[in-house]
This record gives sequence, structure tokens and C-alpha cells, in this order.
Amino acid sequence: MTIETKQVFICGSALRGQPDHQNLGDAKFLREAKTIPSYRLHSVQNGWHPGIYKVAEGGISIPGEVYELSIEQFNALKESEPPHMYPAEVELADGGTAIAFLYPQELVEQYGWEDISHYGGWTAYKQATAS
Repeated sequence: MTIETKQVFICGSALRGQPDHQNLGDAKFLREAKTIPSYRLHSVQNGWHPGIYKVAEGGISIPGEVYELSIEQFNALKESEPPHMYPAEVELADGGTAIAFLYPQELVEQYGWEDISHYGGWTAYKQATAS
């Protein structure tokens, strides 16, 4: 019997060295990765967590990490995510895909959350804005 798993792309506060990394439990780190340049990155609720979504043009390549999670681990991670985040497939620069937790573009626009894409990733943003 094989155990069903999901490959999950992490690009925010659950990255190695970030405060929510423990939310991954003992998920297996597979590799560093980045998306194709078709996404935007925002600071939701003024830095509480990142919000990414896919765009037709003007996107960036978001750096992150890919983990292998059991269905139980995935469901636990999904339950720990902030409100409005939803799992969806993202395209990776290496030609693969993984599940990531995206944030609705319409909510980003409604609340005017800061576009932090120019920092080049969540970790770079957090380092640049640390007080």
C-alpha cells in the first residue's frame, strides 16, 4: 500500500528560518524552487502573511521550497493557513507543478495590500523591513 502525498510549494512564513516553519511538522523537504514569472506577491495585513496570485502579465518568479506532505499533513497545514487562502496548483520554473496557498487578488485590491513583488520573495521582504 502506498501513502498518498502532495508536493507543496511554500513561499512565505512557513519557509525554513521563518516563524511558521513548524506548521509543516515533519514534512519532507524536497528542494528549493521558484515559480514561473506569472505571479504577484503582496504583504497581507501589513506583513502578517504573504498573498500570491497568478497574473496574465507583469508577474515575477517567486522563490520558495517544495515539500512532500502526507494527506494528513496537508490537511493540518490547510487548517493553519490564514483566512481566505486556498490551495491551487502553481507552475514551477523547472517545468513541474506543486500545490501552493494563494490569496484572492480581488481581496488584495479591495484592501490595498502592498505589492512587495519587487523584493523578490517573502524572506527578502522580511529581511528588508525588519526593525
